[in-house]
Amino acid sequence: MNAAFLHGIGDIRISQIPVPQPQEDEVLLKIRAVGICGSDLHCYVDGGTDGSAWGAPLILGHEIAAEVVDDAGAAAGLAAGCLVAVDPGRPCGRCEWCRRGHANLCPAVRFSGSPPDTHGGLCEYMTAPVANLYPVPDGFSAADTAILELLGVALHTMDLAALKPDETIAVLGAGPLGLLLIQLSRHLGAASVFAVDPLQYRCAAAGECGADEIATSHEAVAEWTDGRGVDVVLEATNSADAMQDAAQTVRIGGRLLLAGIPGSDTVSVSASLLRRKGLTLKAVRRMAPGVYPRAIQLVSSGAIDLQRLATHTFSLQQTAEAFALQANQRDSVIKSIIAM
Repeated sequence: MNAAFLHGIGDIRISQIPVPQPQEDEVLLKIRAVGICGSDLHCYVDGGTDGSAWGAPLILGHEIAAEVVDDAGAAAGLAAGCLVAVDPGRPCGRCEWCRRGHANLCPAVRFSGSPPDTHGGLCEYMTAPVANLYPVPDGFSAADTAILELLGVALHTMDLAALKPDETIAVLGAGPLGLLLIQLSRHLGAASVFAVDPLQYRCAAAGECGADEIATSHEAVAEWTDGRGVDVVLEATNSADAMQDAAQTVRIGGRLLLAGIPGSDTVSVSASLLRRKGLTLKAVRRMAPGVYPRAIQLVSSGAIDLQRLATHTFSLQQTAEAFALQANQRDSVIKSIIAM
């Protein structure tokens, strides 16, 4: 089968490898669509999300929609031809954090498309445990199904934010995650939803997703709130300056949710600002267990629109072109989908 390997920074090549064979409790899947995520781009541009590097070529991709190949999973309701969302995380299930219900924090997790050697979905076939597969209703496109993983991250972010009725929210970054956070904030009853992004076309997308006010600088939030700041800031950028921007944007006693991944793996913020405002900071790591069914229900009900995120579609053979486009933010790209 064909697979897209990342050999190094900016170096993606298509290679032929054998079709994988399912192990016990796994099924064989035909990949239908893979979304290019921000963390994939960090690997492509920076070599990883934590400043480390790896030697062997890696298959990226963890936003995965796939079709069940045969009836090996029929007993679990996964008949051949069934379209499923693939949870990319395989936590150990044994550590303290898994036992406490925080499998997303498992330090031993194997995560699809992650360095140094856990291959992802940018290939024609893969295997996955039955427990990691979520069938989607009729009418879901392969692109929608792939983006459910990112919607799960957005839902987990909102769970951690614990939004109260009529609170105000600022979303910093109007990329794919930020646009989902805007939609969820609106759905959950935020009094006002403000969006900030330096790119004008993303600002336009934020307005389409329900933001009340949009600007290219976080400084506008002070004007919109008469200097008070917002109750909650949802940071969804790749900027090392975003934490400082978020701390300046939120009100005294407010809450910061850090969901973005900075390219440098280092952020800085004024300690006196955090202390004097008495801020609460929470970092977002993937999603808690049980989020996929909620994500599917939100899309099924029409509460969340995923289609506006998938702006560009490429074939597997065009994976290098897709990454270059998205990394350089050309052609008003929001999210590129590799369709197979």
